[in-house]
Amino acid sequence: MQQLLQEVIVLVKEAGDFIRKEAQAFDKSKIEYKGKNDLVSYVDKETEKFIVAGLSKILPGAGFIAEEGTSTKRSDSYNWVIDPLDGTTNFTHGLPVYAISVALLKRGELTLGVVYDVSRDECFHATKGGGAFLNHMPISVSPVKTIDKGLIATGFPYYNFEQMNQYLAILNDFMQSTHGLRRMGSAAIDLAYTACGRFEGFFEYNLNSYDVAAGALLVKEAGGIVTDFRGGDDFLFGREIVAGNIAQPEILQIIQNHWNK
Repeated sequence: MQQLLQEVIVLVKEAGDFIRKEAQAFDKSKIEYKGKNDLVSYVDKETEKFIVAGLSKILPGAGFIAEEGTSTKRSDSYNWVIDPLDGTTNFTHGLPVYAISVALLKRGELTLGVVYDVSRDECFHATKGGGAFLNHMPISVSPVKTIDKGLIATGFPYYNFEQMNQYLAILNDFMQSTHGLRRMGSAAIDLAYTACGRFEGFFEYNLNSYDVAAGALLVKEAGGIVTDFRGGDDFLFGREIVAGNIAQPEILQIIQNHWNK
């Protein structure tokens, strides 16, 4: 698994080089829309093609869950979960907060994860049972024990606003009970930053598996806790996630006080 991880890191960094090059002269007229406020560009698509081709060589026979649908092949054993450019809206507006996220599922269980913060050249990686690392240095979640001394990350809905009032109530609660809220615009980065202790926690709903797969493994391997909004394990495909350090149950409780589905 460690050899596999190193090959994935090399591939992801090569993909990051392409994104950095394209960011220097990106043409906003080339933005496409998959739905309301759901942006995509040729950079997302070309990056995904490159990653899928590379991973197919690294682990022949594996399937893919890829955001842009470059490959829809599935496997009963191994499947790669890929977001080639998490934070596309940031990228298209020139805001340097976006990442590549690659995870590996073995029979549905997260076993490997890489999040590459392209602009900062920070590569977060983890394997199941092997710990979490930033540029090959061990990382762990924040030692802060209560949220009143913590910084919390979240994301805002951009097309499904049905639970907006409940979400605003949650945000209102956190604004008054923490050091503050941050909205980075990339769930992969939010989770990576939670894993290395920059945030005490992160929560968001209406996410996809490719948004959170690698980051969720990072948080777990860094000593953190990851659940869905009900406190269960359906955070990968359940479209909601609460990740954090030892204060995660406190974060979860505040969400549950307002969240009714």
